[in-house]
Amino acid sequence: MKRIAVLTSGGDAPGMNAAIRAIVRTGLDKGWEMFGVHNGYAGLISGEIMPLGARDVGGIIQKGGTMLGSARCREFETEEGRRKALTQMEQQGIGGLIVIGGNGSQTGAYELSRMGFPVVGVASTIDNDLYGSDITIGVQTAMDVALEAIDRLKVTASSHHRAFLLEVMGRKCGYLALMAGIAGGAEAIMIPEQKTDPEVVAADLRAAYDNGKAHAIIVVAEGAQNNADGMAQYFQIHRERLGFELRVTKLGHVQRGGSPGSFDRILGTQLGAAATESLEKGNKGVLMGMIKGEITATPLDVVVENKKDLDLRLLELAKVLAK
Repeated sequence: MKRIAVLTSGGDAPGMNAAIRAIVRTGLDKGWEMFGVHNGYAGLISGEIMPLGARDVGGIIQKGGTMLGSARCREFETEEGRRKALTQMEQQGIGGLIVIGGNGSQTGAYELSRMGFPVVGVASTIDNDLYGSDITIGVQTAMDVALEAIDRLKVTASSHHRAFLLEVMGRKCGYLALMAGIAGGAEAIMIPEQKTDPEVVAADLRAAYDNGKAHAIIVVAEGAQNNADGMAQYFQIHRERLGFELRVTKLGHVQRGGSPGSFDRILGTQLGAAATESLEKGNKGVLMGMIKGEITATPLDVVVENKKDLDLRLLELAKVLAK
């Protein structure tokens, strides 16, 4: 009988619990013993590996976050740390590992795979910047949270004829800001992938008012060169010349919490089940993701060696639609 462990690593994402549930129950259906690693790679090093039964993952599909917990682990970035993790799994007879997470998590999975241990990754990050999956677990729910915030801010902005800036998560990738901005009809979108001059944004907002709009919404990713704080300060300093100021709302980690939507529950379930299927077939060292609507296995070395680029044509489209 095989013993398989699952862990979640890096930032939590809505839908991770759905993936854990699917992994445990499909593994049990194959006659395997299933285990959960608490607190990510740190827990793997310290041996926080506990058995999981069907009832242990009951009632979690609708919950945000991850029942297993997650933690950053500098020690795992060293070969010595990874060898400690392998020793812990060897002592408990673990014969395979499924890693749910984003870029850093899958880099760790790749390093274990290079050392000869059977590992399969599951694509999960609200940033949607992981190569090997068109969309990752948590993205849709996080985007819906941002969209709801935009819609609510528009009501107040129209009532008071004001300009609002909404900062969403995305330190290195502007996917959430771009897509939520398009879906919410934002007048301006600022992302890390492209520098935007505050004067250009001010001109866009002024044009919106001149064209009869009762509101103006800017969506900015937290990692943009001119983030929420920088933009607010700029508009405050030049308030008399620009003629208006910005009211700032930061969503922060609100986007990562809460109950996952139906899409993320289904995606987490599909990718989790695919991960156990992959291990059963001996297809290890791969990331399970969704490409062109199909569940796909991409080698982990390809995943870590490539960067997922944002389609900047959508930013140009957003500018046209905002006029």
